[in-house]
Amino acid sequence: MARDFARNRKTSAKAPAGRKPAPRQGGSSRAAADSRPGSGWRSYFAGLLSGVFLCFLVYLATLPPADAPAPGPEATAVASVPAEPPKPRFDFYTMLPQQTLDGPVEPAEVTTPPAGATEESYLLQAGSFRQREEADRRRAELLLLGLQPSVEESDSDTGHWFRVYLGPYNSHAQMTRARSLMAAQDIDSLLLKRSTP
Repeated sequence: MARDFARNRKTSAKAPAGRKPAPRQGGSSRAAADSRPGSGWRSYFAGLLSGVFLCFLVYLATLPPADAPAPGPEATAVASVPAEPPKPRFDFYTMLPQQTLDGPVEPAEVTTPPAGATEESYLLQAGSFRQREEADRRRAELLLLGLQPSVEESDSDTGHWFRVYLGPYNSHAQMTRARSLMAAQDIDSLLLKRSTP
């Protein structure tokens, strides 16, 4: 059903000044319901009460039936006392003193290197550079790590080189410590073994 709103305006404008236009039918009841005091609280409490009622029904459904027998005192006593684990046995205290070794036991012989034998020492090469300034820069980096580097000059077929060495180290542990310090700073090293008379 279509309405002509343009005609409606003209008729309402022609209405006498003493008359009020008729109220509209659609929106007035909703506005009146929202304007009543306490209507929001009523719906809140209605929802709350229905939620409590549903929770009570769920609680009643989870209760055990009245026909089920109550557990006796024997069942609770067995359930409350856990079985004791067996105690461990330590027989080796008595068995070890009774055992004997068959055969003679001789102390191990420690061999000492002969006087003319050579010992090995370790050197680490931390870099080989064409310019003296680059070798000195690498030497300064190693000094900051607490190591004792040295720079050696050498001439070869390929030209003049400045090599940075660490060592000599007599033990493998000292060499490994120095090498791990350099690896932590991303400095590559070359392990060299030299025999010393």
